Amino acid sequence: MLLCAACAPEDTPGAQAHQQGKLYIVTTTSILRNAVANLVGDRAVVTSLMGAGVDPHLYKAALGDLQTLREADVIIYNGLHLEGKMGEVLDKLARQKVVWAAAEGLPEERLRKSPQFQDSHDPHIWFDVALWGQLVEHVSQKLQQQDPRNAAQYQANTKQYRARLDSLHLWTKAQIASIPERQRILITAHDAFGYFGRAYNIKVQGLQGISTVSEFGLQDVSSLVNFIVDQKVKAVFVESSVSQKAIEAVMEGCRQKGHEIQLGGTLYSDALGEPNGPAGTYEGMVKANVSKIVKALK
Repeated sequence: MLLCAACAPEDTPGAQAHQQGKLYIVTTTSILRNAVANLVGDRAVVTSLMGAGVDPHLYKAALGDLQTLREADVIIYNGLHLEGKMGEVLDKLARQKVVWAAAEGLPEERLRKSPQFQDSHDPHIWFDVALWGQLVEHVSQKLQQQDPRNAAQYQANTKQYRARLDSLHLWTKAQIASIPERQRILITAHDAFGYFGRAYNIKVQGLQGISTVSEFGLQDVSSLVNFIVDQKVKAVFVESSVSQKAIEAVMEGCRQKGHEIQLGGTLYSDALGEPNGPAGTYEGMVKANVSKIVKALK
């Protein structure tokens, strides 16, 4: 049985937001939380269920999360099956609360088809900064409808944030273009960077599929090793929200074939970094990832 927001304990973020007359917005991922926080500024309170380094593909709602969700005025999730294990919870909440899938606002032709699941799309839309900007615009419009009293401020905040994202998109494009085309190959633990590859003209190869739920076998490792050796790839990358074991197996396979491969660093794929760190915001995450990729592959 879901509890109403008014029944919630008085010392929770949701209760405090309501005491101040503010909208209480709960997002699933830290990446979404940062986007929404930029849109609402101080006119609403935003929190996320998942923190730094959390894999949304595997995430299950804990008891404390259910209380947080019950208090929310608006719940925003990514969609496209990113939060695969939370589907049932979100469906139940949608019968009683305002629940949005942020990705629903994107035109289907801009979405990558999943190479793994028929009739599905790749959920990692934030890796194309221009596409993420479109999503941000859609979320802002929905928030303005939900909270018309603050609509003008949300609109102004969105305009400023979109301008920063436009600049970030152009910067990313220029940075990746500085890598010689022959060396523009990004190897990661799972297939999260497809939108990045499409938007910034870099070949992307992951060991696992678009969801970390999928298993990988010796054949997958062997195929990726052969590809790396054949293409003379300089470096591979681990991800902050995925175990390093898979990439370590690939690196060992490369060494056994006489190809010395470097570890290019840890990329932020499905979650932001620590809140006060350089990758604690979406913009910081993109810059941190791009800088590591360019340094390792150039």
